[in-house]
Amino acid sequence: MPLILNEEQTMLRDSARGFIGDKAPIAHFRQLRDSKDAIGFSKEHWKTFAEMGFAGLLVPEAYGGSGLGAVEAGVIMEEIGRTLMPSPFFATAVLAVTALRGGSEAQQAAYLPKIAEGALLAALAVDEGTKHRPSNIAMKAERSGNGFKLSGDKAFVVDGHMADLLIVAARSGGSAGEREGLTLFAIDPKAKGIAIERTVMVDAHNAARIVFDNVAVDADSVIGDVDQGGALLDRVLNIGRGAVAAEMVGLSDEVFGRTVTYLKERKQFGKLIGEFQALQHRAAHLYTEIEVTRAAAMKALQLLDADAPTAAAAVAVAKAKAGTTATLAVQEGVQMHGGMGMTDQFDVGLFMKRARVCQELLGDSNFHADQLARMKKY
Repeated sequence: MPLILNEEQTMLRDSARGFIGDKAPIAHFRQLRDSKDAIGFSKEHWKTFAEMGFAGLLVPEAYGGSGLGAVEAGVIMEEIGRTLMPSPFFATAVLAVTALRGGSEAQQAAYLPKIAEGALLAALAVDEGTKHRPSNIAMKAERSGNGFKLSGDKAFVVDGHMADLLIVAARSGGSAGEREGLTLFAIDPKAKGIAIERTVMVDAHNAARIVFDNVAVDADSVIGDVDQGGALLDRVLNIGRGAVAAEMVGLSDEVFGRTVTYLKERKQFGKLIGEFQALQHRAAHLYTEIEVTRAAAMKALQLLDADAPTAAAAVAVAKAKAGTTATLAVQEGVQMHGGMGMTDQFDVGLFMKRARVCQELLGDSNFHADQLARMKKY
């Protein structure tokens, strides 16, 4: 498969870039941050996102969506990365939709049309500690009558404080560290025993800590099969990782473009600093790293759409590479902008904070390098 967008995907990119660039530039993000907005994103923009078909991008056509794939989700995420747009797209339209597509027809009919309309927001609750370790899920789902009772804590739940639906991974069998024995549940966040605390991250985007205290759910809340949620969770996480890699490509490319513009404008010792060979070499190196990362992310998303057996390995490569490239991009951007690159008034610092969060989100570079090594049986 060629590692480029086809005509339809290019049109989707242009549409998303036009809307996001016009309605949600960096100034929009700053306004939400500085005003300490209660929900952290624009409902009006999300409504327009839905009207443009973006909220239902991965929703099957039978449920009111576009029925598109991971590559198209990556296209949207890359454009979101360029302006740091706060949006429920990742948590709701990517992670939650992918999970619900593994559920029953009744669950899909109940939730997917509402997501496509922009009327329902959802969040995935997986991690329980400071690092992404899905195999270490310890949250208990104990059988109780016709259903289960869930007890435990979840952390780093992206957009969890504003979700109308929680997709929760819990252990119904086995023990922490085992892949088997996991079950996914669709849960109303207003259910008795759930306590949600909003935690604004270092990059001013939304997350939440959620405590489950003997939360009763019935059997209809189970997504897929009991004790067999590991495979579905892997699918959800891998699409999410590919999407975050695409966001980091957009973030890195935007920082690179801004930095090159600055190199062409700033003078020192009577010369444009872009004329200094050392800076030219560093800029050229960063450009090649971004293009390699773009190709890796595209390949991973294509393999996910093809349901290829090598998709998980490709995702690990893409997420690990995107993390190191985004880190390089923001560090070079700050350094080449000099002292003002460290100020809050300058946008490069905002990209640095977002890159740090994206690095941790669904596994950092070290996590995915380790995952790849294990897959290859090193």
